[in-house]
Amino acid sequence: MTFLFNKNNHFNLANIVTFFNIASGIFAIYFLTHQEFFAAALFAWLAGGFDIVDGKIARKYNLSTEFGIQLDSYADFLSFVIVPTMFIYFAVIDGKELTLFTPLVVFAFVYYVISGLRRLIQFNIDAEEGEVAKYFTGVPTPLGAILLWLVYLISLTGFISETVVLVLMIVIGYLLNSKLKIPHP
Repeated sequence: MTFLFNKNNHFNLANIVTFFNIASGIFAIYFLTHQEFFAAALFAWLAGGFDIVDGKIARKYNLSTEFGIQLDSYADFLSFVIVPTMFIYFAVIDGKELTLFTPLVVFAFVYYVISGLRRLIQFNIDAEEGEVAKYFTGVPTPLGAILLWLVYLISLTGFISETVVLVLMIVIGYLLNSKLKIPHP
């Protein structure tokens, strides 16, 4: 079992936890496409838990590598960019595309995905193996996913319209790459 603590093994403990994050994201997508929003939300939150744990394990056991950094960002892209946008689409927008301003619908989703991807790529370029910055510059993608989750919950109350949901997606997408300083937990 020493391979679990071998920094150079792609299947070390930290990376295995990241693979669980990816698997949770895939299950969330499956349930979203079957209109099972509660199950999708459970797997999305489970992915978030795995994201927290993988970093702690990598730091505690000195398992941080370039491969792990890239893997973690892929997992983040899937679980905290693709899953939340799909959640908003299937739970809030699906079937209403033609009654809403279609260019806004397309722009909001494409902008959020590109913003999340750009943020993760820049994070990887700036990342130092084994180092943790004091602050994130811009909203981290897991926090962006939580903000989209809150937008979804507020939309359930009927307090905001689908158009406002789309505008808030754009605002959160912008914040992902802003100069806002967020303390690292």
